[in-house]
Amino acid sequence: MLRIHVSGVDLSRVRMATRPDAMWETILSFHRLRDRRGSTVFGEWRKESRTRLNGEARLLSAVVPPRGYFPDFLTPSGGGPEPFGLDAGMEALRDTPEERFRAELGLLTGKGATGRRQSGGHAHAALPEALAEGRTEPLGRLISTLRAYHRAAVEPYWPHIRASVEADRAVRGRAMLDGGADELLATLPPMIRWRAPVLEADYPVDRELRLDGRGLLLQPSFFCRGTPVVYRDPGLPPVLVYPVTHPGAPAAAEPGPWLGRLVGHTRSAVLRAIDSGCTTSELARRTGVSLASASQHACVLREAGLVRTLRHGSSVLHTLTPLGAALIRGGASLAVT
Repeated sequence: MLRIHVSGVDLSRVRMATRPDAMWETILSFHRLRDRRGSTVFGEWRKESRTRLNGEARLLSAVVPPRGYFPDFLTPSGGGPEPFGLDAGMEALRDTPEERFRAELGLLTGKGATGRRQSGGHAHAALPEALAEGRTEPLGRLISTLRAYHRAAVEPYWPHIRASVEADRAVRGRAMLDGGADELLATLPPMIRWRAPVLEADYPVDRELRLDGRGLLLQPSFFCRGTPVVYRDPGLPPVLVYPVTHPGAPAAAEPGPWLGRLVGHTRSAVLRAIDSGCTTSELARRTGVSLASASQHACVLREAGLVRTLRHGSSVLHTLTPLGAALIRGGASLAVT
């Protein structure tokens, strides 16, 4: 079990990440690629992603074991609610001090620290040792491999990933407005339990994390599954990565014929009203239509890939997908940032 000790000061400093973190999604997706569970959500994604890979998985396996510990430096944090984009994350990885490489890779290989040993016999088993020695060529190979893997397995699905995280943020944001940080922590997924002043979570090992006034960044993640994730090093900025709700499998972003279904002033008004997130009742009030009509319009927009709907207590909450947001904002970019 993971136990996060939250003081009154920490509670006032709980923050939600503003968007998905490209580095966390890349590393956690690599776990999902090798995990046979969750076929309903990840099965088709696995098949599609594997066809695009060209040997990247073999090298990444040297530093990201199938389960358990992986080095914290692979998912750098800026310490604030604005996550690193892919480019900034790669630069932060490149700037990792040599002593940190050595310490964290020592936990991976079992040299100089206690931790899980990497299984032997891998063609790239020497990569952690080479990185720990501070050699630039292996680090360059790792970064280029991470980029190639991200292009193959994460980037095509980024609009779906971002929509999932933004829908989760909308639910948590409403909880924060309704009852403050206490309510926010109480509405996290069921594997996380708020028993003030301790946030407990299912976890593969026993961990105690004391925030000591630093607050906590909540980072929803599409590819996180089963249990949340925290940094192993308690001295790093506290981040709790947790799984979003998965109403459907990810699909690569493609244009479709359904945009023609949006013709009409009422449906356009419905789409604009959903911009900041709303329940069906609020949608009906904002647009001046009946409850049944608001529900029907939201259903059409959801089928078109422009709206996501998540249950929030006894009601449902509608939010825009990146495609829906781009449509009402004149085609804003959907790329990874």
